[in-house]
Amino acid sequence: MKRNHPLHIKRITGYALPVLLALTAGCGKSFLNVDPQGQQPAQEFWTSEGDATKAVNAMYANLHEWRQVGFAALAVEDLGSEETEKGSDPNDASFLSDFDYFRVTASDGQVADFWRGQYQEINFCNQVLDNVPNIKMDDALKNRYLAEAKFIRAYAYFRLVRAYGDVPLRLHVPKGPEEYNIPRAPKAEVWAAIEKDLTEAAAVLPPGYDAANAGRATKGAALALHAKVAMYQKKWQDVLTFTNQVAGLGYSLFPDYHKLFRVANENSVESVFEIQCMTIVGNKDASNSQYSQIQGVKSQPGGGWGFNTPTQALVDAYEPGDPRKNSTILFRGTKTIEGDSIKYAGVNRRFNYKSYVPFTQWVPGYNEGADQNVRVIRYAEVLLMNAEAANELGNSGQARTSLNAVRARARGGNNGVLPDVTTADQAQLRQAIYHERQIELAMERDRFFDVIRQGRGAQVFGPMGFKAGKNELMPIPQTEIDLSDNKLTQNPGY
Repeated sequence: MKRNHPLHIKRITGYALPVLLALTAGCGKSFLNVDPQGQQPAQEFWTSEGDATKAVNAMYANLHEWRQVGFAALAVEDLGSEETEKGSDPNDASFLSDFDYFRVTASDGQVADFWRGQYQEINFCNQVLDNVPNIKMDDALKNRYLAEAKFIRAYAYFRLVRAYGDVPLRLHVPKGPEEYNIPRAPKAEVWAAIEKDLTEAAAVLPPGYDAANAGRATKGAALALHAKVAMYQKKWQDVLTFTNQVAGLGYSLFPDYHKLFRVANENSVESVFEIQCMTIVGNKDASNSQYSQIQGVKSQPGGGWGFNTPTQALVDAYEPGDPRKNSTILFRGTKTIEGDSIKYAGVNRRFNYKSYVPFTQWVPGYNEGADQNVRVIRYAEVLLMNAEAANELGNSGQARTSLNAVRARARGGNNGVLPDVTTADQAQLRQAIYHERQIELAMERDRFFDVIRQGRGAQVFGPMGFKAGKNELMPIPQTEIDLSDNKLTQNPGY
C-alpha cells in the first residue's frame, strides 16, 4: 500500500486476512512475493500448507507498509531525539514538528497510525498462530512458521510497549464482541508476553536459511531481540546470556561501515534482522516501501522528500576523525561515494546517508529507494548490548572487549582515530558505551528510547521541550480511547 505524499493514506481495519493479503501484497525478496490476484474468500482459507505459506509471507510483507516504516514510525521512533529534526520545507507536513518539540497531543494522526500499524501486524501474527496449528502439513515447517509469527508479534509489541507503556495485550484473534474491546495491560505483563514469544521462537527457529529465504526470522534474531527486551528491563544477566549466545552463531562485523548500508550488502554477516524491501518492476503494490523515499535527498530525481534530517547536535557528537560521520550524514554541496552530487540548495543542510540509495537505482514511476532494506538489529548492537550488560555486572574487561570491537571496525584501519577505551571505572565506561550506541546506531530509531531507558530524558531533551513524567511515553490515541468507550485510559500529562 502506497502513500503518494502529501495525500492521505486509505485506512485499513478489520480481521479478514485474505483481504489484507491483497492490500499488503508482496515484498519481493524471494519468499515474500505474494500474488495480489486470485484472493481466496475467508471461508476457503486455512486449509492447506500453501495457505499457511501465504499467510506467513503476508505477515512479513506487511512489515514495510506505510504505517510501519512511513511518517508514523519516523515521528514516534526518530523525531523525539536530539539527533534528528523534521526536515523538508517548513510548511511540508508541519505536524511532524510537534514531535521535535514535544508538542504532540492525543489527537495526532501519526500517534494513531503507529498504534494501528502495530496492531495490524499483530493481527497478521495472531491469525497465523490461531489457524496454522489446525492445518495438515509438514510438522517441521508448521512449527517454524509459528515461531516466525511469535518473533514478529514480539517485535510489534516491543515497538508498542516502549512507545506507549501499558497497551492492550491481544494474543488471539477476537472471537466475539467482548474480546474486541479490552483494557490496557500493565507493561510488565506485555514484557512477559514478549519474552515468552521470543523464548519459544528461539527454541525452534534455525540459525540461517538458504538464499531464497534470506530475511526470515532466525534463532539469532529471536535471541538478539530478547536481549534488547531484557536491556529495557535492566535484566543484565539475561542480556549478557542472550548476547553471548548470539555471538556463538557465526555473526561478525561487516568490515566497511559505509558499505554496510548499501543495497548490495543487505543481509550481510552483520545482519541479525532486516525488513526486506525491493522494487519489483510490474508490481507497484509489492514495491511499496517508502522508508528511503521519505528521507531521501529532496528535489533531486531519484532522491526523495527530505524528512528526518540529522541535526547539528549529531554532527557535533562525533569524535574527531570518526569515519562514521560521513557515512551517516549526507551533507548538501558534497558528492556521495557512489557518485551522486547533492545540490547546495533548499532548506535541508543534511540527509540520512544510511537510508540513501543511489539515484541511478531509481525506477521512474516507483518509490525512490524502494530497494533499501530496513535494518532492525545488527551484530554491532549485539556487541554494544553485551558491553553494557557486562559493565553493569562489574565485568569491565568483557565490556571493553565488546565495545572496542565496534570502535575498531569503525576506524577502518586508521589507528590515528577512535582509540580503544581503556577505563575500568564503571561510571566512565557506562558513559562511553552510551556514547558509542549514539554514534554507531545513529538514525536507526533507537536514540530517543535509549536516553529514556537510561533515565536521562530531561537532561538530554529538556531544551527541546521535554517534560519529565510525561514525554517518556506517547499519548494513547484519542480515537482509540473513544472507540473503547473510555475503557482505554490516557498516559499522564496528556
